[in-house]
Amino acid sequence: PAVILLAGLQGAGKTTTAGKLGKWLSEEKKKKVLTVSADVYRPAAIEQLKTVSEQAGISFFPSSTDEKPLDIAKKALDYAKLHFYDVLIVDTAGRLAIDEQMMNEVAELENFLHPIETFFVVDAMVGQDAVNTAKAFGEKLPLTGVILTKVDGDSRGGAALSVRMVTGKPIKFIGVGEKLTGFQRFDPQAMAGRILGMGDIVSLVDEVRKNVDVEKAQKFAEKMRKGDTFTLEDFKDQLAQVKNMGSFSSLIEKLPAQFAQAAGQVDDEAAKKQIARTEGIINSMTPHERRKPGIIKASRKRRIAAGAGTSVQEVNKLLKQFEQSREMMKMMKKGGMGKMMRAFRNLGGRFPGMGGF
Repeated sequence: PAVILLAGLQGAGKTTTAGKLGKWLSEEKKKKVLTVSADVYRPAAIEQLKTVSEQAGISFFPSSTDEKPLDIAKKALDYAKLHFYDVLIVDTAGRLAIDEQMMNEVAELENFLHPIETFFVVDAMVGQDAVNTAKAFGEKLPLTGVILTKVDGDSRGGAALSVRMVTGKPIKFIGVGEKLTGFQRFDPQAMAGRILGMGDIVSLVDEVRKNVDVEKAQKFAEKMRKGDTFTLEDFKDQLAQVKNMGSFSSLIEKLPAQFAQAAGQVDDEAAKKQIARTEGIINSMTPHERRKPGIIKASRKRRIAAGAGTSVQEVNKLLKQFEQSREMMKMMKKGGMGKMMRAFRNLGGRFPGMGGF
């Protein structure tokens, strides 16, 4: 198998990155992937990799804290050969700070495994402290590349420039968000745009492509083009599509600065709860009410609110937001994207259905 070794400090996101990289190789490159943890100092690390691998849909080779890292690597490599795996990803131990024992251990693993890739995994939030760490790992290991994690945080990724300069090795991937799908090839132009506040539209489009049901979206677009009435059933479908896209804050960060500022700060958890409440209210309506929301008067509102476990005020709020969405759809049909964006700004840069978030 092709062996990939992950090295870096504790907390940099190595274990999650092992799962993300494995998932990417499995789904994008159609490879049979096996992961193993050589971190014998944290029992939780082995269990975490097992969980992450299961979630990623890739295989995991068990190890325990009473084994030596080199013995684990030997057994995992033998197993990978015997079962015809294409790739073996080895997650190594990290420390809170660089120490000689850790560096020697990783170097020993590298000497035995002869990996085709030895990735230095570094947290984008660390900033200039990443430079010292990168230098130490670069001197001890024949690094082939860098994986930058937590790129969706407050940091715009300026550390990428320093790490690239110090190690002399290319940044090959970036990790974005907690979801295992938040992993992509490094794009220098997109990162430069992010650092300069120009956004990363390419990554945003890629994110949407991966998480949105294209067939449903095309049917909806055709329906709007024909001028068919926008119903609460459509509204619910659109909310489901938005929910599939994951972290709202990470999507907004990919927008150019002026649009990101208009959208403001998004509390992901609050937004998810708001969408769940909205779906609950729509689910409490009859199919006829969803198609003809104009018939929903006082008695129906009370019944819907009781069914959704919420108040009549929340039902009224949803119906108002729905009308705003309907107006946006009409504007888009009549005047194109320009009119819709003006309507979006008039709503304070917030998407209907997300309430005040």
